[in-house]
Amino acid sequence: MAATARIKSLLQSGKVARVFNCGQFLSHKFVEIIGHHGGYDGVFIDQEHAPGNSAMDVEFAALAASASGLDSFVRRPATDYASAMAPLEAGAGGVLFSMIRDADHAEEAMQWVKFRPRGNRGLFGANRDARYGLTPVQKYVTKANTESLVGMQIETQGALDDVGKIAKIADLDLVFVGPHDLSQVLGVTGEVDHPLVWDAITKVSAECKDAGVAWGVVPKDDEYAKRALDLGCQVFLAGHDFAAIHAGIQQTLQAYPSLFGETSG
Repeated sequence: MAATARIKSLLQSGKVARVFNCGQFLSHKFVEIIGHHGGYDGVFIDQEHAPGNSAMDVEFAALAASASGLDSFVRRPATDYASAMAPLEAGAGGVLFSMIRDADHAEEAMQWVKFRPRGNRGLFGANRDARYGLTPVQKYVTKANTESLVGMQIETQGALDDVGKIAKIADLDLVFVGPHDLSQVLGVTGEVDHPLVWDAITKVSAECKDAGVAWGVVPKDDEYAKRALDLGCQVFLAGHDFAAIHAGIQQTLQAYPSLFGETSG
C-alpha cells in the first residue's frame, strides 16, 4: 500500500486511522521520529492555526512522512483554488478543509482539488505528486482523483446544519469534527464534553453513517476516544507536537529533583 493512500485505504476497509498532529512545530525530522516510534498511520499538517508552515515545510514534511511509511494530509481554510491544491502538488496524501460554511462551500472546495470531469483543478503534472513529470498524464490524473483524501471540517453552524448534504458530496472521504470551534458555535466555549457538543457529534455520526462516509475527531482523552469509537468514528487526531514537547520537558524536570526541585510548568 502506498503511504500516500494509507489513511484512505483504512477508511474504505472500515478500519481506524490514528494520526499525529504536527502543526505548531512542523519539521521533517519530527515527522520521521513519529514514524520511527510506530503506532501511527499518518500525520496531520496544519496550515490553519500554524500559518508559518510554508509550502516548502509541507513538501519536506510530506516527503519525510512517505519515507517513514506514514500518510499525510494538510488542513487549510477553504479560501481559494491555488492554496487548496498546493498541498497535493507538494506530495501530501490529502487535504482537510476547515471552516466550511455550508454544503455549497464544501462542493466548491471539492472541485478545487479534483481534476475533470469531477472538478476543475489545474493540470501541471511536473510536481512531486506526479514524480516530477515522469508519471503519464492520464495515469496521474486518474491516480490523483482516486487516491487523494479530501475531508471537510464541521465547526460552523452552517456546516452543522448542512452536514447531511456535506456527507453525501461525491468523492468525499472524511467529515471531521472540530469540537473546540463547535463548542463556541453552541455557546459553551471550550466545553468539548458538553451535552450540546456531543449532541452535535452524534448528529454528525448519524449523517455520516447514512451517507457511508467516514468521520473523525480530536479526542481530548481516552474516554473521549472510546465514546467516539462507539459512535463509529474512524479517524482520531490523537497526539500533538506541542503536547509531546511539554511532556518531555516536564518528564526531564521531574527526573532530576536534585537539580530542579519542585519546578513545574
